[in-house]
Amino acid sequence: MRISENILTEINQKIFQTSGKSSVVGLDGFVDKIVTPVDKRHGLGDNFDPIDTISALGERISDAAGKSANLELFPRFEKLGGNGPIMANAMLSLGVKVRYVGALGYPEIHPVFQKFAAKTDAVSLSEPGITTALEFKDGKLMLGNTRSLEEIDFARIIECCEEGPFLEMMAKTDVVAIVNWTMIPKMTSILVHLVDHILPNLPPRDTRTFFFDLTDPAKRSKGDIQEVLQVISRFQAHAEATLGLNYNEALQVCDTLGLESGEKEEESLKSMATEIRRKLEISCVVVHPVDSAACATKDGAWWSEGPFTDNPKITTGAGDHFNAGFSTARLCGFSPLTSLALATCTSGHYVRTAQSPSTGQVVDLLKQGTLS
Repeated sequence: MRISENILTEINQKIFQTSGKSSVVGLDGFVDKIVTPVDKRHGLGDNFDPIDTISALGERISDAAGKSANLELFPRFEKLGGNGPIMANAMLSLGVKVRYVGALGYPEIHPVFQKFAAKTDAVSLSEPGITTALEFKDGKLMLGNTRSLEEIDFARIIECCEEGPFLEMMAKTDVVAIVNWTMIPKMTSILVHLVDHILPNLPPRDTRTFFFDLTDPAKRSKGDIQEVLQVISRFQAHAEATLGLNYNEALQVCDTLGLESGEKEEESLKSMATEIRRKLEISCVVVHPVDSAACATKDGAWWSEGPFTDNPKITTGAGDHFNAGFSTARLCGFSPLTSLALATCTSGHYVRTAQSPSTGQVVDLLKQGTLS
């Protein structure tokens, strides 16, 4: 990872200080069951050779066509999941005050979320979804059961939060992060209610920003994606709006908006971020593959290399940590370029350790400069 002098200068001059910063995050929630597909078993427990790539699993499945196959999924662990909870946990670790609103269990909080709910003074809207996550060296497959998320709509939010407290919560927060649009069927309607009925009634706040993450919208129609992008554009009239996209999501958004897409190198990523931002007329668009990231604002476009590792301890949640790092860095007043670097290091620390980092750990990783 090569760090520019501009980034190091800013990091040395400005403290990554999150004291007094606040956020509201939502709206999903999943119980993540992390599993490994078994190739050849040699004994009990984890005494087996894994299927370690998606392509190898694909070959195994394809070979079963017209026949049958028995595929063992070895359970590694069960943890809190969902884009919102993982992003919120990362922001907590970075020192930001977080309120969470989402699918954590109803009427009782699911055991996997109980500590998290206490830390975030959470409001739960429904039972969580269930994700079986298959992790490989070349990516991951997320098998989701999202039936319970169909219950989440604007009326349910107001019912569970109560209108007065909800307005007060929204008025006092610095960052509102609304993620996993893909998995929440009524999310577009929720966003319309927010922009039509809630935001016009909030007092002015200079630091108010909204962060959106569509989260792999491949299963949604082009019309659905077009509609939500138009709604996201409307938030800019009330606050700074940022759209975060991984590389595949950026390609899908470019296709939906009729824009030219590109490869994963610096200039292509900057171009995609720039053109999406211009089309949507919002403050910022971020595009982040696994080994770098780019963003565009009205002032220009920037790119930063990330601390990529060939041997991650965990990959599920890496993008959510990137989003947390970027949102927090921008909230703390860092430039877009330095915010990209801090975001990639927030994600980089997490995939190496399976632990959300503190701001100090993020800065330490950044200052190492070249990482294996």
